[in-house]
Parts: sequence; C-alpha cells; structure tokens
Amino acid sequence: MTDSTTTPQPPTPQPPAPAPSRRRFFRWAAVTTAVAALATVVGIKAYAHVGGYGGWHRHGFMGAPLDPAQMDAHLDRMLKHLYVEVDATEAQKQALGPIVKSAARDLLPLRDKHRAAHAQVMTLLTQPTVDRAALEALRASELKLAEDASRRLTQALADVADVLTPEQRKALAERLAHRHGPRG
Repeated sequence: MTDSTTTPQPPTPQPPAPAPSRRRFFRWAAVTTAVAALATVVGIKAYAHVGGYGGWHRHGFMGAPLDPAQMDAHLDRMLKHLYVEVDATEAQKQALGPIVKSAARDLLPLRDKHRAAHAQVMTLLTQPTVDRAALEALRASELKLAEDASRRLTQALADVADVLTPEQRKALAERLAHRHGPRG
C-alpha cells in the first residue's frame, strides 16, 4: 500500500464580491432613472395634451381667438406683477393701467390683419402657380403692419417710462435683463 499524502492546495482566488452598499447604490440609481424617465414621458404627454408649449403666446395674443375680457384679465395679472416689481404708487397704478390696456386694444386689430395675411400666403403658396406679385404685395403690407405695431408699442413704452421714476426704470431694466439673460 502506498502512503500518499496530499498537500492542501490554496484556494483559487475569487474576485471579491461587490460591497452591498455599492450594489444597493446601482440598484437605487437604476430605479430612480426609470422612475424619472417615466415621469418625464407622462409629464410631456400631459403638457402637450393641455395645450403644449407657448401658453399666452400660443393661445393668446398671436394664437387662438382672444376675447376682450380674457385679454383684460391677462393684462391685469401682468400689471400686478409690474406694480410689485417697480413698487408702484397708487397714482402710478392708475396711470399705467390705461396706457397698457389702450396699447393692447390698439394692437389687437393688427393681430387679426396679420393672421388674415398669413392665411392668404398659405392659399397663394398652395395654388398650382405661384402669384409672385400677390406675394410681394402681402410682404409689403406685412412690413407696414409691423411698422405700425412697432410705432404703437414704442409710444406705449415711452408713456410707461414717463410715469415711472428713473430709479424704477433702472430697477425694471435690471430685473428684465436678469430674467431674460444676456443677449448677444
């Protein structure tokens, strides 16, 4: 009989198992990412369903039909923000409201003319032959319309500036610059 002795072999090195906290972190990160992605998709769908991007600009001034009561309500909210931002006095509030509302009422018909011109352009461009003279006439009328709107808006801005003190104008300009960020 042969005596054989086996010498114990050292165990084969196994890669270390990830620490439980590291596994927990990656599991948590995966679940959080999935939940965030789902929330984003649901949020975008819900936002698109109730009117999508644009808010006032999409469904207000240049968007869907706007009745005078809706416009006045929007202007009142906007003016309340303005009054707070410039710390307007009662006298200033009484002067600013009519200036802004009058300008908005004057600009509203220009909006309707612009929409009508846009519809005419679409009609002209979908005809079998393009009427270049009609397109040019619409372009010229749109430039005049933009000039009229710019003139009325500039008048309203100057009227508002006359009501505000230099300090209020400076504070408002700084606030608007901060809100809109640097423009190049």
